[in-house]
Amino acid sequence: MSGRLDKGWAGIGLLCAGALALAQDFTPHGTQPGLNVALEEPEACATCHGKIFNPPAEPYMPHDSWGGSMMSHSTRDPLFWAALDVANRDVPGIGDWCLRCHTTQGWYGGRVRKTGLPAPNDVVNGANGCLLQGDHDDFDNGNNDYSGITCHTCHRMTETGPAGQTAPAGSGNLWIDDSFDCNGYFGPCRHGPKYYEPGNALHPPHGWAYSPFTVRSAQCGTCHDVSSPIVNGVPARSHILLDGTDTGRPFPAERTYSEWQQSAFRETLLSASLETPGQPEPNVPGHQDCQDCHMRTSQSADARACMQNPMGSRTGQLAVHEFVGGNSWMLKLIDRLYGTTMLRSEAIQRAMTWAEDMLTQRSATIALTLDPLPAGDTTLQARVRVTNLAGHKLPTGYGEGRRMWLHVVVRDAGNAVVYENGAWDAGTGVLAASPTPKVYEVLQGIWDGGAGVCRTEDGGGRKLFHFALNNCVAKDNRIPPRGFRPATSADPNGEDLRPVGYSYPETTPGSGVLVHHDDTNYAIPVSAAAVRPLQASATLRYQVASKDYIDFLRDEATNGAFPSENAMCGRSWTVGPANKSRGQFMHDLWSDPQNGRSPPVDMVSAAAATTPSP
Repeated sequence: MSGRLDKGWAGIGLLCAGALALAQDFTPHGTQPGLNVALEEPEACATCHGKIFNPPAEPYMPHDSWGGSMMSHSTRDPLFWAALDVANRDVPGIGDWCLRCHTTQGWYGGRVRKTGLPAPNDVVNGANGCLLQGDHDDFDNGNNDYSGITCHTCHRMTETGPAGQTAPAGSGNLWIDDSFDCNGYFGPCRHGPKYYEPGNALHPPHGWAYSPFTVRSAQCGTCHDVSSPIVNGVPARSHILLDGTDTGRPFPAERTYSEWQQSAFRETLLSASLETPGQPEPNVPGHQDCQDCHMRTSQSADARACMQNPMGSRTGQLAVHEFVGGNSWMLKLIDRLYGTTMLRSEAIQRAMTWAEDMLTQRSATIALTLDPLPAGDTTLQARVRVTNLAGHKLPTGYGEGRRMWLHVVVRDAGNAVVYENGAWDAGTGVLAASPTPKVYEVLQGIWDGGAGVCRTEDGGGRKLFHFALNNCVAKDNRIPPRGFRPATSADPNGEDLRPVGYSYPETTPGSGVLVHHDDTNYAIPVSAAAVRPLQASATLRYQVASKDYIDFLRDEATNGAFPSENAMCGRSWTVGPANKSRGQFMHDLWSDPQNGRSPPVDMVSAAAATTPSP
């Protein structure tokens, strides 16, 4: 079977019917395109909330820190565009669902795809991103839809709709303040976590509203929980378990927010009664929101939120808009491609440093123990424990090609390697398959009802990554967060969150709470001639994009004859995937020696030496 879809697989026919898919609305919930007041461009915010045009930058200021983050570059991400082409081929028009989160200015401006809207909002060009204004390396002005998740997206977001409506959680089903008046100021409010008494010197010169929602994980969860879209009231792809049971629930493509919700980091919820206007949210023991880790509070003596405010006016009470994650490699690519033209290199370099700090200092710990090795014994028993410090699974988020693994090396007294497991070849991007490495990942696939299996590979053993068509999970051994309970009231068996094909024991029998560490045992063959003592090391490595995934994106573009960006959209660009398919462009970037084939980041390491048996 080739990498193209086998139409005989059960359940695929509904979504592969192109005419039907084109008529579907994949994003019917929450605020819709065509706002009364358009989302304001980030450059307008930068005039007061950053110094991009008046360096040197102040890294703690909102625009100066946001400008280097993946939030600001979500529409420039070449891997996203390569994956989008595959999704649109698999499910025509599904790009509307993807672009809703990746280009908020373009989507809410009506320049993506919505069934029933007048031209030029046609379903094909819109879903492909061909109707977007601007370009990858343009400044973030009002004519550039490549500005990612903009300032107004989050600061005009409300918890419910204008009439108190709710929407299905996650998948970008958010509500935007679109009123014409904000307490006497024209236009919608900018919502934030600060309350300003009348006469306060820091009072903003524009409409504002105090909103504790902006510092709650629920705001992040509007995009960082992704489910198969609801179409005509039913899931486009429902979650099928490995025993063939169709749960009827939307397929859980990403579950970062839900993982946090079911962890100890959310042990004590903040209720409305605890929130007092003008006061910070109370420090409730055991409670940490996403923002606490991903938007650290600046302790700089000069911290301020606005250039009109005195230096130091927000020291210890300003959340830096770094939105730090683990994707330092993609930031490197974006900097090389567009950073200089956008005047963003300095900000991107800071974001890369912050991302690597997140991975190496705040995500995990590792411990390595060795059993005593009697003289003449040729098997060394080793154990590696990895403990998750994050508030969600490790790794989390977009699972296609993203993984961690253990690299274990044993050397003799002369420093000669006597054993290695988890070796990665920088020249080819290949992770050695033998000895079998311990890889932490989620593998999602398409349910084959005839064979009763979750397909994650084609007939030739090539891994498949059909994000829009996946409806089953073949493997999920990612490490749970502290206090993790997979079961919820809506999913009492925890089928959407629990490990798959792997087991994490309960902290105490019957508690329903899983441990937040993983132990791996190694029986390491050692030559009797190896000079002792032996030195062992174990390193946890994190990678954004595997060779399998990058090859898949290129192969899909080649086999599907995907056109170049210019040919697809009728453009004459000179940057980005202008004259080649998006999949080929991504593969060429990955293969470029300067980009290192998505080199893994060494998160944490441990070492130990053998001792003779007593």
